[in-house]
Amino acid sequence: MTLICEKSFERTLDALVTRFSGSRGTRVEAWTFDDEASRRRAEETLAAYGVSARFRSAYKPLLHFFLEEADLGSIEAIDIAYPRHPACPANRFLLEAYPLAGLVGSAKLAFSAADEGGLLYRVALTRKNGATETHRIFAPNRVHTDHVGETLLSPTGWLSIDGAAGETLETDYETLFDRAMQAIASHSWGSTEPYFDELNIAVSLPIEDRSLPIGDEVVSLREALHEDLYFSLLEVFQKRSGRPIGDRGLQPGQIVPNVRYADAAPSLRIETLPLSATELTAEYQPLAAAISPLAAEQVRTELLTIEGVSFEARSRAGRAVAARYHTGGDRALIISGGQHANETTGIVGALRAAQQLAGQPGAHFSVSPLENPDGYQVHWRLRADNPGHMHHASRYTALGDDLEYRSGEGLFEKAIRIEAERLTGAKLHVNLHGYPAHEWTRPLSGYVPRNFAMWTLPKGFFLIMRHHAGWVEAGEYLIDAVSRRLAAVPGLVDYNNAQIRLFETHAGDTGFKVINGFPCMISVDDRHTVPLTLITEYPDETIYGQAFIDGHTAQMETVLAAYEALQHMAFPQPIS
Repeated sequence: MTLICEKSFERTLDALVTRFSGSRGTRVEAWTFDDEASRRRAEETLAAYGVSARFRSAYKPLLHFFLEEADLGSIEAIDIAYPRHPACPANRFLLEAYPLAGLVGSAKLAFSAADEGGLLYRVALTRKNGATETHRIFAPNRVHTDHVGETLLSPTGWLSIDGAAGETLETDYETLFDRAMQAIASHSWGSTEPYFDELNIAVSLPIEDRSLPIGDEVVSLREALHEDLYFSLLEVFQKRSGRPIGDRGLQPGQIVPNVRYADAAPSLRIETLPLSATELTAEYQPLAAAISPLAAEQVRTELLTIEGVSFEARSRAGRAVAARYHTGGDRALIISGGQHANETTGIVGALRAAQQLAGQPGAHFSVSPLENPDGYQVHWRLRADNPGHMHHASRYTALGDDLEYRSGEGLFEKAIRIEAERLTGAKLHVNLHGYPAHEWTRPLSGYVPRNFAMWTLPKGFFLIMRHHAGWVEAGEYLIDAVSRRLAAVPGLVDYNNAQIRLFETHAGDTGFKVINGFPCMISVDDRHTVPLTLITEYPDETIYGQAFIDGHTAQMETVLAAYEALQHMAFPQPIS
């Protein structure tokens, strides 16, 4: 174990109160990264000293204007001109307004790109009583060079005194992030991957999450910091290793930012730790009624109920990657889940589908429902404090890579796929995945997640078909057959349509072709050994209750539909 950095930080709101408590008659306006209750308390404290203070959110300022100041219930129509800036995508400030379109009720909402410069939203409101008003909502941002040398425009703190234009205010939130990045980037890591077993970044912040009354949406600065730390550190180590930014084959070790709430000054502790081999437990859940992720022990137990042969691989931390092979006379199918361990509906869906298939005459398949057990335990650790966060630190393995991109010696978890292909000889692999069920941001690194822009907002349950060059017709047949069966699942198409409408308002076209009510992407991809790979993407990071049941039911139905279609599709004729 090596301690790299330990530090606490003065809270920006406390510093502002101290600075201006002796300035009776002063008007102070500031934008900080804090929850509303904390900002209101600081205003009240300064008011007692005769100081007029207004503290606003530097994160998603337009959304917070409507949440905190605008009285949405009295509004008939809203027209918003959003700013643009050459250092960011053209729609970034439209994205930052998300999910406003889902919060305005019956009010008419229209967005347009502003013609004028400046980081201002121009808002025109029409009240139900006919009154009109206009507002200029400042969105403080700074142009800066990030940790890998890219020029970005990112939200920042701001301070204005007595109505002046004001200046950038470096907040505790930004300072903590920069200190963590500097400490890790400047540390001596050696030259060989992996650089560590676990790199643990423990952060405490006095910032509460704010749930929004639409879907799984939430305003969470703690979650946003987790995401920014995790992906920024991947980029630091990608650059250090000479790999391109976004390379999923990087193996730095397990990076675990744990950003928790504490009613105290913000704090940071960075240290390296040995890999954990512990496994968290939970009560048994009936599969069809599971309302939360299954304990790993239950996953293994459920596998053993499937008639067939067990096979396994081992993770870097020594955990079993368990699988089952059920042989029969049908064409074979490979079923997998849990490649990205924070995508949990696929794990349950894979087991439910496999158990149903095992009861069919002639069924022929393999199933490996939890391919990344090391990441899964990180997910369980992080959910203890923040059960509703996405926890992308658990996405990859203990080596720090995406197991699908692993090659060469030391396959660890990926060996389960190689063995499944050998046992089954399958032509189709159904790989069950998920993605964020609420907005995903990196506010200190340009806001939009780099290399993951298409995933920043939920857009329903969608399908990705990757096929070898000669398998075009088979891939198209499969997508049509699967989506037709999914369209019969009660409520699923309506669920998709609602999310797509909200997505299109704030992000534009999904870029996907809609087939039978489901966004689909079909492409030639020869990097997989199996000629057909069907990937599901259900917005499941992180959902519970009936939403979780709906998610793993959709995953199960996809597998069953794909299995049936596989038995009837025409395979391409071999070239003589």
